[in-house]
Amino acid sequence: MEGHRGAATLRLALAQFKPAKAEVEANLDRIRERISESSDAVDLLVFPECALSGYFLEGGVAEVALSSEALAERLGRPPVGAPDVVVGFYERWRHRLYNAVAHFTPVGDRWQIVHVHRKMFLPTYGVFDEDRFVEAGAALTAYSSRFGRMGLLICEEAWHSLPGAVLAVGGAELILIVSASPARDFGAGSGRPGNLERWEALAPALAAEHGVFVAVAQLVGSEGGKFFAGGSLVIGPDGVVLERGPLMEEGLVRADLDGSAIDRVRFDAPLLGDLERALPHLQRSLERAFREGAAEGAPALAIRLQGGGVRASGAPDPADASMLDLDLDLVEHTLVEFIRDEVVRRRGFERVVVGVSGGVDSAVSLFLAARALGAENVHGFRLPYRTSSQDSLDHARLALEAVGAPERTIEITGPVDAYIEAFEPEISPLRRGNVCARLRAVTLFDQSAKLGALPLGTGNKSERLLGYYTWHADDSPPINPLGDLFKTQVWALARHLGVPGVIVDKPASADLVIGVHDEDELGVAYPEADRILFWLLKGYTEEELVRAGFHAGAVSLVVRRLDGTHWKRELPTVAVLSSSAIGEFYLRPVDY
Repeated sequence: MEGHRGAATLRLALAQFKPAKAEVEANLDRIRERISESSDAVDLLVFPECALSGYFLEGGVAEVALSSEALAERLGRPPVGAPDVVVGFYERWRHRLYNAVAHFTPVGDRWQIVHVHRKMFLPTYGVFDEDRFVEAGAALTAYSSRFGRMGLLICEEAWHSLPGAVLAVGGAELILIVSASPARDFGAGSGRPGNLERWEALAPALAAEHGVFVAVAQLVGSEGGKFFAGGSLVIGPDGVVLERGPLMEEGLVRADLDGSAIDRVRFDAPLLGDLERALPHLQRSLERAFREGAAEGAPALAIRLQGGGVRASGAPDPADASMLDLDLDLVEHTLVEFIRDEVVRRRGFERVVVGVSGGVDSAVSLFLAARALGAENVHGFRLPYRTSSQDSLDHARLALEAVGAPERTIEITGPVDAYIEAFEPEISPLRRGNVCARLRAVTLFDQSAKLGALPLGTGNKSERLLGYYTWHADDSPPINPLGDLFKTQVWALARHLGVPGVIVDKPASADLVIGVHDEDELGVAYPEADRILFWLLKGYTEEELVRAGFHAGAVSLVVRRLDGTHWKRELPTVAVLSSSAIGEFYLRPVDY
């Protein structure tokens, strides 16, 4: 491997990049700036997957896709001393669309294409839906550059063992992985999301197995609530991490790669040579395994625990709540960045409005917003009805004073009672509570229009899954930092943020009916409900949870509420009459 002017060291830089969604020209401007800044200082500059447009584009892929030739042209004239550049982008090739990555080298006054790789493994599960919008690539090969043999992979391809092996056998000494890996699983641990923990295991293993350098360039930023955490990596051929990128922010990750390190590693552990010798036999075995594995009627593996009472690691346990533990510093950092990204950078607002009820959820949203935007840009509203408890009003003021946010109190008793007295004098307490909740939403949206602010949501994941909220009221704000946190996790985050204890420790209540708390209406306590919900979302059945020791009545109640309220978590159902129905055929992400 050779670097600048034939030196044995390659000066590598990974541009941890936050693209403007679907703004190809704006992103190209910033890429050109990074290239100019790196000239004469870097040999190879790598941008992440989908750096030209952002990752989650759905049907918008066709509107941003470029041919690799067009991208080479739009990179402009290479500056003096320009590095080679690797860019992830949506590609238009032979009348089809691909998730691709291209390597360009400066030649005179233009960029020359060195190699293009099209993503073969298209994740289509969970938050991913690539296979619907792009074609799968059909080739994988190492290639020669002016710095030596290299290979390109895109995100999930590196999670499989064969692609890296193919590149290494093809002579690649540096494998570049461009990635847009959404952050998920913020459990207590290393200070990184679970997906980055997986990268921390995968990339060093790939490097050490084949004695190659590995570099992972990660996207950063929030796209419609899905967060890219950064954490780019450069790994030596011995599997040692040479450099890491920062979390949640842009940055340039630099490393000097000494090609002689490959010789030393392969001398000590000639694993790649062993693979190459065994490869013909492995290839025949792989073909046979594929034929046999595809055969019908293969028996399923049956495992029975002996001795009884033995619980498999990670299995449901009614007494164990550790699976709900969070890395609270990391969660705080992520949610603060989420609010900044979604309010300011994506939607162009500077302020938010928050309905502050005196409960823990609204207090946590208030505290997070104040840290993200500054307390002066967070407008808190107390919106009491005549049956609202004095404690709720006092606690709402306490939370607002704690962060120093502007406060306004708007009494909703008059308009609510005017409607009831004129039209619905026999209204039930539940219906009246829903009227109050919806009028609060109307008030917040009107105040947001007056203040040029964005309404910020406060609903937690437990309430959303159990359907325990007023439709088109509690769930109506366009941005919600707490929607993927169980109630017990919100309590933990509240203590971490310093929310006054009197707010955190009191029984949860919607304060819609005097003296009625959440658990009275739900019929199950949040700590028990959260554990049941966690395992249901992991794919366990009602019967399996009961066998594991969970209370049968509680499990049945949670399952009924979960299964009976899917409609509340979706947009209104529209009769599909065309092949361009919004949300069915015409698909664009919320932040497009």
